[in-house]
Amino acid sequence: MKPDNRPESSLNILEQIPLINSIMASHRESLGVDFTAYRNHCYRVANFCLALSDGYDAEQDKVAIAAAFHDLGIWTHRTFDYLGPSRLLVREYLVKISRVAWTDEVEAMVAFHHKLTPYRGNPAWLVEPFLKADWIDILKGGLKFGLPRGFVAQVLSVFPNAGFHRRLVELTMQRMKSHPFSPLPMMKW
Repeated sequence: MKPDNRPESSLNILEQIPLINSIMASHRESLGVDFTAYRNHCYRVANFCLALSDGYDAEQDKVAIAAAFHDLGIWTHRTFDYLGPSRLLVREYLVKISRVAWTDEVEAMVAFHHKLTPYRGNPAWLVEPFLKADWIDILKGGLKFGLPRGFVAQVLSVFPNAGFHRRLVELTMQRMKSHPFSPLPMMKW
């Protein structure tokens, strides 16, 4: 069922996703003062993606892993050109937890989460709902991709921004100074 046809009452917010918590805990030192901001972003993206994909059960682990790692390279590798480092981190993690079969899909979720046009790869994969979920959060609910306004507002309220968007603006400005012809290297057509 499409998200816009589903009653808002059928959408549940997952306030605890143990896999996100575990991954975040192992990277707490790298995240430093941005820990809560990034954790909340991951939870918002995961909740939006699961609602868009209608996958609260079967796909939750893939979404949680992609959410936890999709921007993590910013902090672990200290770079705003972070898609490569984030993809490497997710590949290593999937090997560690013996989920190598998920690598292509989860890595694509990370690689294409800033794609500006629809994802044309495997339609069964969660790439398109994941990139839409990230856009919902980055635009603070300005786009909803069919999710009910109340659900989006509730997710944004349960997981406050905690400075995440401000931090992205700071990082963008730093990148523009050092790479004026490539200020947003993560954007993909």
